[in-house]
Amino acid sequence: MKRRSLLKGMALLPALPLLYHAPLSLAQAIADSVTALNKPHSDWRELLTHEAYAVLFEEDTEAPGSSPLNQEKRAGTYLCAACYLPLFASQNKYESGTGWPSFTQPIAGHVGTKRDFKLFFPRTEYHCARCGGHQGHVFDDGPKPRGERWCNNGVALRFIAEDEALPELRS
Repeated sequence: MKRRSLLKGMALLPALPLLYHAPLSLAQAIADSVTALNKPHSDWRELLTHEAYAVLFEEDTEAPGSSPLNQEKRAGTYLCAACYLPLFASQNKYESGTGWPSFTQPIAGHVGTKRDFKLFFPRTEYHCARCGGHQGHVFDDGPKPRGERWCNNGVALRFIAEDEALPELRS
């Protein structure tokens, strides 16, 4: 590499935090409240459907309108489909019209975020803070007062009604 190219590249270093900064990093979310599992993603394959594994650990996206959770209106908790960490409370779910279950906010400390450039423009991707499973993306076009839309793949969630006991966390 030529010195001139190296120096031009170094001029961009101060901008890197702006390009990759997200509201809460995955590492920070884990450090704040959840103990991360030290489990290879491949170990989840036998516990999940093919579709759930593809979304959670290969960062796939389910088809819009395909999740029965879009119609779920009961009080309860939405868990990570892999490790069963509670991610969303039903009172924060709303109909966004996007075809995916959407929430105004997650349970504090239970998700981590990172920048995603897969569509050539920056988006904020979020994951379960415990197992690292990909859940969806957060956007700034949600309802007031927070203005956030946490757009989740339904196959990456498991709903537990308020009158049912939450399952033990998977290890």
